[in-house]
Amino acid sequence: MLSRLMPREGRFFDLFNAHAAQIVEGSRALALLVANLDASATHAERIDAAEHNADKITHETIALLHKTFITPLDRDQIHQLINNMDDVLDLIQDLAESIVLYDIRRLSPEAQQLAQICQMTCDRVRAAVALLSDLKDPEAILKTCEEIDRLESDADRVMRSAMSRLFREESDVKQLIKLRAIYELLELITDRCEDVANIIEGIVLEHS
Repeated sequence: MLSRLMPREGRFFDLFNAHAAQIVEGSRALALLVANLDASATHAERIDAAEHNADKITHETIALLHKTFITPLDRDQIHQLINNMDDVLDLIQDLAESIVLYDIRRLSPEAQQLAQICQMTCDRVRAAVALLSDLKDPEAILKTCEEIDRLESDADRVMRSAMSRLFREESDVKQLIKLRAIYELLELITDRCEDVANIIEGIVLEHS
């Protein structure tokens, strides 16, 4: 009788999808920023807006979690998923701020390639999250998660190549330190996307 009087389920999947949309918005602005440093301030503002919107969605999700008696997924899974998704956008914002604060004037083709991989990985995160509300097709979700894992491995390879060339060819120590930090943040974004994929895989396997 008590359970019938308590709030049920809530809009968790809608909130996940809304947050994933902000991740994609931030990743697209990041790719544009890395490709066109002259307009870095404009793209950084887009990233800040996406991060701010995502923060509000995260807070709304956590508040809803506390108010909802019966949730569609395990409470810990909901908490881990939304927080790991938020980490992705936090890193995108950190990277944009670093480019502006470090006064980066030039970036390598590898940095642009890493930014593109970040965008593709974030696109896959949105796709996996969108499929999560319907667990009738677990194979499609797991396949999307596998694509995220593959893109993260691609980012690792590009990162190693970029670091190797950086230490061979960059004679300006300050520039070397700055670019190394940028490369590491770019690769870390794909790591966090992989963390999201791992959580989604766990949810699918538990419910299949």
